[in-house]
This record gives sequence, structure tokens and C-alpha cells, in this order.
Amino acid sequence: MTSLSNMPEKNTLNPSRRTFLKASAMGGGLMMTIALPGCATLKNGGLTQAGDTEQWDANAWLRIDSDNSIHFVLDRVEMGQNTYTGMATLVAEELEVDPETINVSFAAADSAYRNTVYGLQITGGSTSIVSSWQIVREAGAATRMMLIKAAADTWGIAASDCIANSGMVINQAAGHVQSGQQISFGDLAVIAATYSVPSDIPLKDKADFKLIGKYNKRLDAAKKSTGSAGYGIDTELPGMKYAVFTRAPRWDSELISFDASKIENLPGIEQVFAVNKPSAIGVAIVAKSYWQAKKAQTLLTVEWGDSELTNVDNASIFAQYEKDLAEDSGKNVRSEGDTQAALANAAQTVTTEYKMPFLAHATLEPQNCTAWAKEDGLEIWAPTQSPDMAQVAAAKASRYSLSDIKVNTTFIGGGFGRRINQDFVAEAAAIADHAQQPIKLIWSREEDTQRDWYRPSSLHKLSAAVDDAGKITAWNHQMAGSGVFDYFVGDAAPAQYPFMPKFMFGMLESAGKLGEGIIAPADGSIFEGANEIPYDFANINVDYKKSDSGILVGNWRSVGHSHTGFIVETFIEKLAQLPQVKVQQDSYQFRYDLLSRHPRAQAVLKKAAEKANWGTPLPGCTQGISIHKSFGTWVAQIADVEINPAANANNQIKVKRVVCVVDCGQVVNPDTVVAQMEGGIIFALSAALYGNVTIKDGIPQQTNFHDYPLLRINQAPSIDVHIMNSTEQPTGVGEPGVPPLAAAVANAITAKTGQLFDSLPLTLG
Repeated sequence: MTSLSNMPEKNTLNPSRRTFLKASAMGGGLMMTIALPGCATLKNGGLTQAGDTEQWDANAWLRIDSDNSIHFVLDRVEMGQNTYTGMATLVAEELEVDPETINVSFAAADSAYRNTVYGLQITGGSTSIVSSWQIVREAGAATRMMLIKAAADTWGIAASDCIANSGMVINQAAGHVQSGQQISFGDLAVIAATYSVPSDIPLKDKADFKLIGKYNKRLDAAKKSTGSAGYGIDTELPGMKYAVFTRAPRWDSELISFDASKIENLPGIEQVFAVNKPSAIGVAIVAKSYWQAKKAQTLLTVEWGDSELTNVDNASIFAQYEKDLAEDSGKNVRSEGDTQAALANAAQTVTTEYKMPFLAHATLEPQNCTAWAKEDGLEIWAPTQSPDMAQVAAAKASRYSLSDIKVNTTFIGGGFGRRINQDFVAEAAAIADHAQQPIKLIWSREEDTQRDWYRPSSLHKLSAAVDDAGKITAWNHQMAGSGVFDYFVGDAAPAQYPFMPKFMFGMLESAGKLGEGIIAPADGSIFEGANEIPYDFANINVDYKKSDSGILVGNWRSVGHSHTGFIVETFIEKLAQLPQVKVQQDSYQFRYDLLSRHPRAQAVLKKAAEKANWGTPLPGCTQGISIHKSFGTWVAQIADVEINPAANANNQIKVKRVVCVVDCGQVVNPDTVVAQMEGGIIFALSAALYGNVTIKDGIPQQTNFHDYPLLRINQAPSIDVHIMNSTEQPTGVGEPGVPPLAAAVANAITAKTGQLFDSLPLTLG
């Protein structure tokens, strides 16, 4: 994975006791930092002067001050997935300290903090622990080794005679005059600062872990419980004003004119003006309070230009998908054997067409951003999943260059991929640039719902070949839909090249849309999961036809896996229900036997069946089973579902229990894994039962929770999560709980009624 750079030797200090006493007596803000830049190396820095105190301030992530405080800069955002605790735990394990003693802060936009998986400073794809598992632990281990060396040199003993524990280095040299004495990390920082990072940094074995796999606290719990956690919407600045922004009903319309005569003299209204940037088109109202601005917005009259979406609706979108699926040669993303020949010679062919809806993110915290424009720069406070893309968005919407823009990342009240797109940052930057004062832009729930970057809708056609013995001999999956990358590459591509001037951003965006590794990777967001079906078929073919609906789309929790998990597992269930198959195996055994090449998947599936008491559902229920691998993690789920056809439409399907088994490799924080599986199941169940954004005349029709409902607490099932013990490298947990759920519920209904599902949300037929 990651490796350390071979750093040149430097003159190291072999301090005497006098030197140590002199250094530790200096007090103040002596600091030690270890840098973990995006190239995944460790390095240290020299002593520098900061005010009246010396610092060892190399770069980025880990710092120890002379007051013995430990500071860790979190390079991934915290939006509920518990990176805040997980990453600090990795440091604490190797540094031999309690995670609660570590002060965690959020990273600003800086290429040093790039996610090595994506080449961007982005939190997504369940990659936070994956990308940092080794390098963050190396930082803690290297720091501990250097502090121990500083203490050993001070005492004149071997480093092997010292141990680190709870922020202290302890002298254990037998018979040594100072044996049993200890020195704090803070007192040793100035000496350790003069050393080079060790070239060989051994990490703990799993058997020696004290925290990893065992630590079950949340370091941000107290802040969130007391209201002291700073979310984007909580930002307050001196002299700050509030803004609302009126956008076109159809996102591609141009602004023609507006009439603000009814609001210009209302109490609290300070400015009303047009914004006409490519990434921010509309009319801004700036007021002393949000409510004053929001009330005034209802009296604003705006004339919008023509739109290419005027005649677009769900029917026309799926007609386009159908046409492109039939006519476009598309892209083959998996081909094994001769699928067409197997289908042509099959004893029986099974087919299904699936239609997947647009889905909104519906984050608890609506989109917001605070921006302070000054003569010499622009400062941003934003709940963003990508600070460097936010920096680009702000630059494109304002007069400022990237080097003039500072981005402060806050706690995030739900991301789910929505905050990878930076439209809310661009709007705030444009408004603040015009107003030249601190501005907080807040979106209403209605604006957040109707101007979301939705999970793409898509059309899928699946067919399978079955022989006389009931064996599946071929699998063919054809799909059409929008890719999400085109909708954020305009910010992503320039963020990868921050040294490029603004006039080249358009060129970088165009190059990024070409994909295939030219500027950015090819977009696999629609077909991911479909191209990696784990079942053992001799002939497999998967084709993707890119078909852009024109509706704004983006990453949605688990991205393509969110629909391919449902499609693959309900189609597998359809095959399992064939009479010649069902007479031999039930739904569980059918899957288990087809997973013979994936023993980890078999183990997960088997444990789920055991824990759910497969075959003996809860009273009044039937059971459905599903398994899916996403972001490196296997998740199997069994749903116990009760059906009441006499109830109203929203209550006919009652999920009583979900048993979930997850294999995510080595676990850092067990409670986080359980919480993410629980949250993913609730999130997915909301979508399975209710999720559907419909388009009419190019305008999304849903506006708030009354017509885009989320699961209520009284509708939530009992959730039983089990984690597989593993020594494998960690894999993702933020998203993998989502893909299997809808299929598990659908398959339970199939077991009860025989009804097969080819669309979402689930409705009884």
C-alpha cells in the first residue's frame, strides 16, 4: 500500500540532561508535527519560530505541543459516518494514548489532504479508513518512536528500555538510576523535532491492538449532544447578513429579468441583485435575517428563458433510455464466455425489465454556505464533502483566484454524496463577492428537494439461460442511464490541477468528460455492482449505454450499487423461484452454491441465515434474503416482512426485523460499523418504500417530506447487526448497508405472494 520516503540523513541531536532541561523549561507552544501528504509519505520539519515560541511545524496532520496536548487534523469530513473517531483511533493505537486526549480539527482545502483513491480532497466511496489505514498508523508509530528516542537519549539508555503509555515515555531500564521515571510527550517534543523520521516503522499486530476493533466511543458525541458541534448552518460571523437565492424551476433556463419593486423597501432587506455565473444563475436577496429574506422571496417576480427540459417527463426519459438501449452500441463492462450462444441454445430463457427512479438525498441539514468576501480574498465556511472542489466552485463564481480562497470545513448534517456537488458554495461565493461582506446562504427544504442532484433513474434489461436440469448457464444485463461524473467534473478536474489559471478551467472540464484516464477516470457509476456479480455462471455479459436524461444527477449513498444490488438480487430470486430450481434448493441454498468462488461471501450468507433463523420467520412474517458486495465489503441481509393488503398504501408493507451480517475486513470501531449498517438500512428502507422523484415539464414534482417521505420511528424495524471477525485490510462501511435491503424486502414479499418486482418503490400488486 503506502510506503515511506527515503529521507536524507541530517545531524541529529544527542541531548544531554542539561539540554533536555533547557528545552523543556522553555514552555509555551513547542510543537511537533508529522506530515502525511497525499503522496503517502511521512516526513518531519525543522524548528521554526512562531511568535515567542519555537515550533516543529512540517505540514499537516499530527502535532504535539509542549503542554502535552495532541492535535490531529482530520483530512476527511465528518457527516455522521464517524471518521472523527475512527481516524483518531488509528493514531491513538500506535501512539499509545487514549483517543479522548486527541484534539481533532478539520482540514482546510489543501492538496496535502487528497484522498489517494480519487486524487481529490474528497470524502466518499467509503474510503476514509481504507485510504488511511496504514499511513495514519505509521504517523502515530513514527511519532512514538521518535519520542521514545528523545527520552532514551536524555536518560542515556537504549530506546528498547523505554515504553510509551498515556502521553508519557517511561524509563524501564533495570538498575538505572532513573528507572521508573517518566517524561511527557510535550516535554520531549522539541528534542524529537530534531530527528529524522525512521525509515522502518513497524506497526502493531492485530493481537496487540488495545483500541482497534475494541473502541466503541464517539469522540464527537458530547459536542453533538450539547450543541457545540459547529455545523455549516451554525456559522456566525461579525456583521453577517443572510441570503436566499431564487433559481429557475428548470435548471438550464437563463435569467431574463426580475422585478423587486415589492420587496426593496421591506424591513431588513438590504440588497436584491441578479447573479449570472455559469454555476450560479438567479436572483439574490440579502437581508438582516433569514426569515426577512425568505418572506421577501415570495414577492419577487422573475422571468426565465427557454429550457430544453420543457417537454421532459418520466415517460419521455424512459423512452429515450429504451431507444438508446436498442440503438447505442454502448460499452461492454464485462464479458465471459459466449452469452449469446448460451441464450440461443437455452431450454428456457428468463427476462425482466427494470425501471429505477430518481431519488433525492434529503439530508437533515439543508444546503448552506457562509462566505466572507474581502478586497484581498474570500473565506468560505461550508459543510462540503470536497473542500478543494468547493475552492474551485468559489473561484469560478467570483473574482478571486484559488490562492485567494480559504475553505473551512464544518461538521455536516448528512451528506450521502449530495455535498460532492458544490452549487451551494458557488452561489454563496457569488453573492458575497457582489455584497463584499459576510453572507450566509441557506436553502429551504423545498429548494433542497427540487434542486437536488438526484440518484439517476435508469432502465435495465436482464436475461438468463436455464438448462433442463435447472442450471443457470448465462446471464446478460443491459442498462441505460445518466452517468454522474459529468455533473461534477467541472469542479473536480480543476481541483486536480490547482496551479492552472482560471481561464483553463473550461478546458480541464472538457478533458475530464472524456474520461478513460485522460484527466479523470471513466464513469462507472451506473454499472458498478452489475459488472462484478459474484455468482458462478459460465457465461456473463454486461453492457452500459450512456443516456443522459438532462436532469441533474449525482452520487447517492452507495451510488450505482443502490440500484444494481436490488436488480441483481431480485432477478436471482426470480431464478430461484423457477419450479425446476425451487424443487432442489431454497433461496438461501441457491445463492450459497453459486458463491463457491467467494468463501467470504458464503460465510456472511451462512451466518445471516443462522442469526435470522432462516426458514422460521417471525410470527405473521415471511423472510427474504439478499447479499451484495460494495466498496470491498460483503453484506447479507434477511428481512422479516409482514403484509397487510387491507391497510392503506403506506402501511401495507411492514418490515419487522432485518438481520444484517457484514464482512468489512479489520474493524476499527465496532459501534461505528453497527451504526452505519443500521443507518444504511433505514436510509434504504425509506427509498424502498417511498423513494421516487417524478418529473413533469422538466420540473421535479416533490418538494418536502410530505411528498418525499422518510421512514418514521414507529415504522423502523428491529435491526440485528453481526460483524465477521477478519484479519483482512479494512473496507468501507458507510454505504454497503444500503444495496441489499430493498431486494431482501422485495424477496420476502415474493415468498408470501409470488409477486415479482421490477421497479421501486415497492407497491403490492
